[in-house]
Amino acid sequence: MGRPVELVIRDTKSDPSLGPTAALEVLDAGSEMVLVACDYDFGAPAALTAISQGKIAMSSCAADAKFGVQGVGPLAYTQALATNGQGALLAEFAAEQPGWDKVYIMQDTAIEYTKSLCANFRKRWVDLKGEDSILGEDTWNGLNDNAIAGQISRIKSDGADANFIVWCGFTNNGAMMRQLRSAGVDLPVLASESMDGSHWIEAVPDLSDFYIAVYASIWGNDPDPKIAAFMTRFQEKFGEPARMGHVVTGYTAVEAWARAVEKAGSLDTTAIQTALDGFTGEPLLTGPSTYTPDLHINLTSPMLMMKVTNGKYEPIGRRAAEKVSPPEF
Repeated sequence: MGRPVELVIRDTKSDPSLGPTAALEVLDAGSEMVLVACDYDFGAPAALTAISQGKIAMSSCAADAKFGVQGVGPLAYTQALATNGQGALLAEFAAEQPGWDKVYIMQDTAIEYTKSLCANFRKRWVDLKGEDSILGEDTWNGLNDNAIAGQISRIKSDGADANFIVWCGFTNNGAMMRQLRSAGVDLPVLASESMDGSHWIEAVPDLSDFYIAVYASIWGNDPDPKIAAFMTRFQEKFGEPARMGHVVTGYTAVEAWARAVEKAGSLDTTAIQTALDGFTGEPLLTGPSTYTPDLHINLTSPMLMMKVTNGKYEPIGRRAAEKVSPPEF
């Protein structure tokens, strides 16, 4: 709209209680849109403040559907694939793998994302394989627990006949995977984007039989030419590869808002909101994006499945879930 762009940053220090203050500070500096911290738990406080001041709040990767109209407000949007879609995608992928008929479910209870991810995997998996195919379920809290010896013992006993483990993890990923493998549990592990990233893989340098759904490969082998080109640009700009695939959802959050401003022909919040709510398969970097006035998160956008062998990530291919349960609020 003919205005120069300025990026205003305040650090919430991963403390949700600091979100409102940080949001007020960037709004006082003239911000037209507020990009909040990832995840519903960490980003919602800042988002609530932003929308109370009449501005759009965007999350790059809050995947719990509560980040939107129902849990934050009508001016809150996220570029994540909802855990409804992520869980269904993982279940459908697993159901296609030869011999993957029995599962053990591991859930980090630290945040809403991981609880919702496991719940939605479970729902779709039972549709496909039946309740009896779940041999056990266990939990830990990644923000408080440093050891999971008890959970590993139960995997070895209750899950002795399991073919794979679904791992809804959030933090301390390296430590948890190292404990699992060091204890001799070599079952395939299936995870989603909260376990993406190069920051923890060194803790398990020879990790194998690990499968993960991500937004983008950070390993220089993404099969989508647009995302591969983006990763090249990222490395040229910052002098190092991206540490997590979520850099593309951060880009897409701004891309979506800018696209809506263009469609609205205005920086008026109501006009931008109307444009965003009209997105139907809008072509963005991370794939087609669809919003409605009642749902400000994607349910069926694709993710890239990758397999890790001896610490090396290789793409399997992008896919979207065929059947997704709608969010329940």
